[in-house]
Amino acid sequence: MRKVTFSIGGIHPHDSKLSRDCKIEVLPLPQTMYVSMAQHLGAPATPIVNVGDKVLAGQVIAEPAGFISAYVHSPASGTVKSIAPRADITGRMVPHVEIAVEGDEWVEGVDLSDTLVTDITLDRAQILERIKQCGIVGLGGATFPTHVKLNPAPGSKAECLILNGAECEPYLTSDYRILLEKTREIIVGAAIMQKVLGGCHTVIAIEENKPEAISAVSEALASLPYSDIEVLSMKKRYPQGGEKQLIDAVMKRQVKSGGLPISVGAVVQNVATALAVYEAVQKNKPLVTNTMTITGDCLPVEKQHNYLFRIGMPLSYIAQVAGGVPESAAKIVSGGPMMGKAISNMDAATVKGSSSLLYLSEGSTRRHPASNCIRCGRCSDACPMGLEPFLLNRLNKAGDLEGLEKASVQDCIECGCCLYSCPANIPLLDYIRPAKAQVMGVIRARAAAAKAAQGK
Repeated sequence: MRKVTFSIGGIHPHDSKLSRDCKIEVLPLPQTMYVSMAQHLGAPATPIVNVGDKVLAGQVIAEPAGFISAYVHSPASGTVKSIAPRADITGRMVPHVEIAVEGDEWVEGVDLSDTLVTDITLDRAQILERIKQCGIVGLGGATFPTHVKLNPAPGSKAECLILNGAECEPYLTSDYRILLEKTREIIVGAAIMQKVLGGCHTVIAIEENKPEAISAVSEALASLPYSDIEVLSMKKRYPQGGEKQLIDAVMKRQVKSGGLPISVGAVVQNVATALAVYEAVQKNKPLVTNTMTITGDCLPVEKQHNYLFRIGMPLSYIAQVAGGVPESAAKIVSGGPMMGKAISNMDAATVKGSSSLLYLSEGSTRRHPASNCIRCGRCSDACPMGLEPFLLNRLNKAGDLEGLEKASVQDCIECGCCLYSCPANIPLLDYIRPAKAQVMGVIRARAAAAKAAQGK
């Protein structure tokens, strides 16, 4: 089997897939759950329940508040106790619906059986509506509403659907486990999305360090009645799972600055999203569950886990079930060590896109003091977007927003390759990230002003 990879930059951090052999376990329900209204890209959802209401698992409790937004459903049956702001993992105050859990009674029409349904009977419009009504969002990190992504603007045509099974972040193994344990369901989900996109060629892309997953998908494809779907092995390289890097690797096409994948005929979805699409379309199951990894370099093997969780579970509860936070943990991260976010609040609740509780020891988080840039160019060589991080850092220090925009800081995917590769230990991404946010603010303000001028 040929192996592909992207053409620019990249690094090779150690896998550290310590939990790869941990089968998915189902977490029991806690007594109280807190469901965020802002767990997707775009406008937060608007609650449609009131304090005191009885709700069932899978029941809609919030509706989309805009075109880029998503439905939110109750993860369990119980009583709405409050609707109020609550801190998320970063400490940001976000509206949550608090539910006192009283059981696990589901709304009528949801098929919770393990029976595989391969016949795709709904038409394109019905599939898109089912995906929308079930609140499916991208589970690869961005949580973009899936029904929007699968419905390109008129004049755009999908030539290739790429399913991201790279899971290139160190430590994370939840995608790997679903590729092994929900192989056929993922393939049916891929076929559903393929149908929506007009029957385009479909690739399930998996890194070479997951040979068992590649074999499982290959064998399942041979036994299922779908055409023009293939599994592709990719070289182990970070950030192989980046959207533009996947397109480069699979299609040998580059998305221009500011462009969308559909501009080169590509649509990229995560394998976990494919599983959610299958459950929504074939089982009428809303997105209230996902898989997360409990791992880290300060956890013994017996305390490594892959869990099927429900949205709204407090992280402190999950940590307790998993055996507690290790005393040697210097940092707790949601996501991987390269692009994840440090958790400042363990009382925060899981959201649709939650992927891990990563416990890192002091040794793996300690940074050596930064010294002066030695102009070696390693950060530029490592950047998968072809940027010059040393220059972006210099422009940021000078407060030159115009220069930052001309140097394409807005194209930074915040992968951390520059920081990882710098021999002077300069925390380049820590400087570039806020600079990018400032430039993006300027770009949005300019676009809003231009739109307003057109409307006059």
